[in-house]
Amino acid sequence: MNTKPIELINQKRPVVISGPCSAETEDQVLQTCTQLAETGKVDVLRAGIWKPRTRPNSFEGVGAVGLGWLKKAREQTGLPISVEVANLNHVFECLKHQVDILWIGARTTVNPFSVQEIADALKGTDATVLVKNPINADIELWTGALERLNKAGITKLGMVHRGFAQHGNSIYRNEPKWQLAVEMKRRFSEIPLICDPSHIAGNRELLQGISQQALDMDFDGLMIESHITPDEALSDRAQQVTPQRLEELVDSLVIRRPHIPDEELTNKLSLLRNQIDLIDDDLLKLLGERMKVAEEIGEVKKEKGITILQTNRWEEIIEKASENGALQGLSKKFMIRYLNAIHQESIDHQNEVMNQSELSEE
Repeated sequence: MNTKPIELINQKRPVVISGPCSAETEDQVLQTCTQLAETGKVDVLRAGIWKPRTRPNSFEGVGAVGLGWLKKAREQTGLPISVEVANLNHVFECLKHQVDILWIGARTTVNPFSVQEIADALKGTDATVLVKNPINADIELWTGALERLNKAGITKLGMVHRGFAQHGNSIYRNEPKWQLAVEMKRRFSEIPLICDPSHIAGNRELLQGISQQALDMDFDGLMIESHITPDEALSDRAQQVTPQRLEELVDSLVIRRPHIPDEELTNKLSLLRNQIDLIDDDLLKLLGERMKVAEEIGEVKKEKGITILQTNRWEEIIEKASENGALQGLSKKFMIRYLNAIHQESIDHQNEVMNQSELSEE
């Protein structure tokens, strides 16, 4: 893609974007933004102006009037401002108020029609646009949103990882699924990647750990929600922190460098990475052998006319492997993901064996 650096983000690592989840009143916005600026830790101010809510009758933002409050905050603090947009009218209002950075939220990224509408509205501008991952774990939608914007001539692009919706119990509001963000960084290494710990956590107590993990994985910045009185916020109160707590959080983070000119370190890492490569080769060979055995099992099942899926056997495998995995320092969560992937591949191999003759006859 044809992209250009975002100066606001390239000037510092990590860049910190902060402000209230929602702009509620002029006083609340100005107080929060002023206190954030006084910490010296924040590089960009943010506030939700239009709030896409899951259900009606929830607070859905103050609308365009809030842009005037943010603009005043920029004048008072000297810091740039950023706002989420979800449609054509939002874009026009933000351009009118000269908002420095726009971002596309997760609920919008999931809809290519909405993203295209925003891209069309931005044609001919020099806008800076950040794109949050879609709600569901589909990085092709994330990729497509970046491509649509770039095709419309937007070259200053960034990505925001805010986690993905999940089913079942979790300590997170949205599962991080770090591997998906890392894959996006691999695809678009020239585009900055920012983490949104607030929406991953849903709980201010988890913000520090998530923020540190993001920086350890070489993210370029953090977007953290802050409010002068978080427990009175009209939206997402549990995940917001005061400006003073934000300052403490940022100060607690360890900033590591992706590269250092150290020959001894390079040699040590090279040896360890070679070990990993050799182990990976062995793992792949073993997996290949396992699939051959799975195909033989498929032949037997086909001959005897029984189904591929044998639920009791699969439960035994999970239980036994999880216990053995724990002895090797592997979490049960990882073992289940790992075994599910292998199981699906085994099913695919067996299905091909069991239906091979039928397909060839057609």
